Amino acid sequence: MEESQEITVNAGDIARFADVGRAAVSNWRRRHDDFPQPIGGTASSPLFSLSEVTAWLRGNGKSFEVSLGDLVWQRMRTAVDDLRLGELVGQVGVFLLSLHRDPESWREHGPRVLSGDRRIWPSPVGDGSRSSGDRDAPSLATLVAATTADLPRAPDLRPHDPALLRLVSRLARENGPLDAFEFLCARYVEVHSRQLSVTRDDVAALMTRLAGGGAVLDPACGVGTLLLGANTPLGQELSETNALLTAVRLLLRGAPARIVAGDSLREDGLAGALADAVLCDPPFNERAWGYDELTGDSRWEYGLPPRSEPELAWVQHCLAHVRPGGLVAILMPAAAASRRPGKRIRGNLLRAGALRAVISLGPGGPDLWLLRRPAGERPPSQVLMVDAGEDLSVVEPAWRAFTADPEAELTGDSRTVRIIDLLDDEVDLATGRHRPQQGGMDFARDFTAALDRFREASAALPKSPPELETLTERQELPTTTVGELVKAGLVTILAAPSKLTADSGPVPVLTAEDAAAGTPPSGGTVPDPALVMVGPGDIVTTVLGAVRVVADSVAEAGAALGPQLTLYRVDPERLDPHFLAGFLRSADSSRVHSSSSRLDVRRARVPVLPVAEQRRYGEAFRELAAMEDRLRETAALGETLIRLGFDGLADGHLRPCGQGG
Repeated sequence: MEESQEITVNAGDIARFADVGRAAVSNWRRRHDDFPQPIGGTASSPLFSLSEVTAWLRGNGKSFEVSLGDLVWQRMRTAVDDLRLGELVGQVGVFLLSLHRDPESWREHGPRVLSGDRRIWPSPVGDGSRSSGDRDAPSLATLVAATTADLPRAPDLRPHDPALLRLVSRLARENGPLDAFEFLCARYVEVHSRQLSVTRDDVAALMTRLAGGGAVLDPACGVGTLLLGANTPLGQELSETNALLTAVRLLLRGAPARIVAGDSLREDGLAGALADAVLCDPPFNERAWGYDELTGDSRWEYGLPPRSEPELAWVQHCLAHVRPGGLVAILMPAAAASRRPGKRIRGNLLRAGALRAVISLGPGGPDLWLLRRPAGERPPSQVLMVDAGEDLSVVEPAWRAFTADPEAELTGDSRTVRIIDLLDDEVDLATGRHRPQQGGMDFARDFTAALDRFREASAALPKSPPELETLTERQELPTTTVGELVKAGLVTILAAPSKLTADSGPVPVLTAEDAAAGTPPSGGTVPDPALVMVGPGDIVTTVLGAVRVVADSVAEAGAALGPQLTLYRVDPERLDPHFLAGFLRSADSSRVHSSSSRLDVRRARVPVLPVAEQRRYGEAFRELAAMEDRLRETAALGETLIRLGFDGLADGHLRPCGQGG
């Protein structure tokens, strides 16, 4: 790309930079004849000149900010189409890695290397000549020569865009090469979210903790998510582009990484390598996995995987790459625990003592299977089953207790199941099929307590609705906007840090989930001047539209505002917080039912009323919110009571009233 080529943006980019919804951009184009015309793209997805859009927005008094990282990203998206975007991200990654490894040389020679002379790129005919003024400046090829030696493939560094490299080097100076590359990788994953399967951050963190230290291998590593915490990472990835991205991410962290590109099942690029742990999030339901070619493969120690069960091929591939006694943590589709074609292999894994735990991560899966490669010891007689759902914190304590003593009594939704009881005609490992049978006294206590809580919560519901007067004609009230309230000093808007310094610590953190559910702070972090501390009467909103007035008990706990939350602090002498919260929630509800994709809070309209009248409205809003909380609590209690009722009738702990005997 020539340096003079315009950086382009689409309507979504403009909306993101201007902090408005896409509908607002469409309105600008329709209502303003002087809005910049498209310079590329298609009729349904036009592209605009970033410089022209910036000038128009600022000329019309609209806020428009493009960070240095976004400027780099937009220039990259202008340089190539989305199909080749990963290649360019990889090339930029190699460049950042060269900066990371030799920053002193870069500081000395960088201005000349980035002088705009195309000869900084390797010439197709090997022309390495340069002007006398650049006699001491290394070429880009020289800067990355050592870098490419340990990458899965050396990228073809051909694009002629010194301006891009100047922007990248600035981004690396300001944020560091690692953070700069992580930003670009995140943008790449966002653009290709439908093609790339990335392991959930919390699940990846759990699997990394379970693996412990040492060498960790991932045979389907994608963009490297499961290897980022490894001391000695090894990986293979089918896509050459993604293998390169993984290698750069790991090498920028200083890890002695070995990443190869290729099909792990058909062409094992790490054959013979044994790791201390193997982590894997394999592709699900991939029928063309090599069944016909791999029939006699030595990895199928527990049986030839059926053509329809590729995940069981990945399980055995992982076991072949872990040391005796080493851990395999692999994500599996929930159906793999019970599908009939795989029962023989599931049974063999249990008999050999290889499969140690099946952990459900929520309805519909995936499940997490934990295995150990047998090391000659006596096979265990129990297997661990955990219904973790969304609460992954229960997994590690249950796993530690089970590995320390397989006969130990477990609590909550964790239990051990005798392997002999599973080796029937189905070998069904679905955790829901093996809930622990409670004793009669325990069940009676739990059922009675659930029934009492449900009745108590239900009894409060008829008293909940506030008294509201129905008007025959709509009441018209004078209004203002939240933006005007901010200008008048009645409201202060504070946003939480995008990321906390630590995920645990002595400072309570109000999370987005807490705010949505109305529960006490469940997070934690360490003291930090950047934290936003919530106070009584503060209004907290989430990106998904939940609006809540902070209770005194939360404020007294000294809670900090968690990521993805925004706080609105009012002057209580002039503005009632419940009044404002009610109208903010109503504005967001209207957005949900309209074509707008985002609420511009500053434009939300609020009636202009005396404080006394505000408080009357505020009390009604508060009672409606309290009613909603009680309904939510009652529904949850009802679900528990219903589950216990079904289980009790089915297993003989309950019977219908009036039955004799």
